[in-house]
Amino acid sequence: MGLTKEEIYKKLDEENVRFIRLQFTDMLGTIKNVEIPLSQLDKALEGMMMFDGSSIEGFVRIEESDMYLVPDLDTFVVFPWTSEKGKVARFICDIYNPDKTPFEGCPRYNLKRNIKKMEKLGFSAFNIGTEPEFFLFKLDEKGEPTMELNDKGGYFDLAPTDLGENCRRDIVLELEEIGFEIEASHHEVAPGQHEIDFKYSDAVKHCDDIQTFKLVVKTIARQHGLHATFMPKPLFGVNGSGMHANMSLFNEDGNAFYDENGDKELSEVAYQFTAGIIKHATNFTAITNPTVNSYKRLVPGYEAPCYVAWSGQNRSPLVRVPTSRGLSTRIEVRSVDPAANPYMAMSVLLAAGLDGVENKLKAPTPVDRNIYVMNKKEREAHGIKDLPATLFNALEELQEDPIMVEALGEHLFEHFIEAKEIEWDMFRTQVHPWEREQYLQTY
Repeated sequence: MGLTKEEIYKKLDEENVRFIRLQFTDMLGTIKNVEIPLSQLDKALEGMMMFDGSSIEGFVRIEESDMYLVPDLDTFVVFPWTSEKGKVARFICDIYNPDKTPFEGCPRYNLKRNIKKMEKLGFSAFNIGTEPEFFLFKLDEKGEPTMELNDKGGYFDLAPTDLGENCRRDIVLELEEIGFEIEASHHEVAPGQHEIDFKYSDAVKHCDDIQTFKLVVKTIARQHGLHATFMPKPLFGVNGSGMHANMSLFNEDGNAFYDENGDKELSEVAYQFTAGIIKHATNFTAITNPTVNSYKRLVPGYEAPCYVAWSGQNRSPLVRVPTSRGLSTRIEVRSVDPAANPYMAMSVLLAAGLDGVENKLKAPTPVDRNIYVMNKKEREAHGIKDLPATLFNALEELQEDPIMVEALGEHLFEHFIEAKEIEWDMFRTQVHPWEREQYLQTY
């Protein structure tokens, strides 16, 4: 459990904290914060701090701009890297309307709303563990990111090829200092690509942790003269960055996905949840893969899934069931990328799985061969659909699924579609260097 107000004040004093950041996440997954001096903390803890919601992407119009920030005491953290003149502490906040009702456009509140629905179905927790990958690029003398990688390392490589090792080690130390339980940290497949795995937890806390993780990674990378990016596919010809989501439902008996007598020791609930994920996969992709660039990662040949299927052993399908059983029984969705707003991504994944449980959907037959070597006819014969190939296709699929629309709530759904249609249109109407290279002299 988190700290009491008294314990927080004691810690602020001990750590010489001078400023407080009230942090929240906008619809696009960007971390925002309002920084206040310590003298304003009482007002903040009473949920009386206001900010202008009209300036935040996907929030509200000018005429209804006053919003309240309500700190969650459980999220209190003192940032270890802040200055000697006084440290900075932060709280993650929920957003409330002027009439003190929760704001429906707050992605964190929206996830809590979906969890309440889950609880009504008899489950006590939605646990998730993610694996956000990132690239480290060198900064130039002006502090701007270059496309120059900091190393030539490969999967699990060690120094001397991997100069990002020191940076990654410092990131892990900072994360541990603010309470993260790090399970592994290694070089990924592509040069310059890294992954740090932290312990699974309940969905809201884990999404908070993803946002904190991104902040720490970017902050420490900059101290090393590097730029950390969670862009899904920054480089052509190498693997992109994913954020595989491992999920399990718990009830009073423990992990609801585990059944020692079930087929492959998986429960009916696990199969139904998987069936729901498979059914809605093409519809939730716009949320789990929300940028134009996301679809450059979801292509054959780079380990990212592009086909809707599941398997217990093979890594080419969208959904994998890792071999661990007992409390660790889980379902891994491999398409999610780190550009996703974690609160919104987990909302749609939970809603998809719960649709399977509620309606007792039957999981399709697992596909235990390499889907990448199948042709379209063979895939169709196995009932394997393709994931959307572009953001435009994904947005169309999202709008056709009432369960996904409901999982987002009207406010987030409408604002998301609006923002992403603009993004797609900007991309679609732009003339790209590739086109000039291909066509300028030929025609």
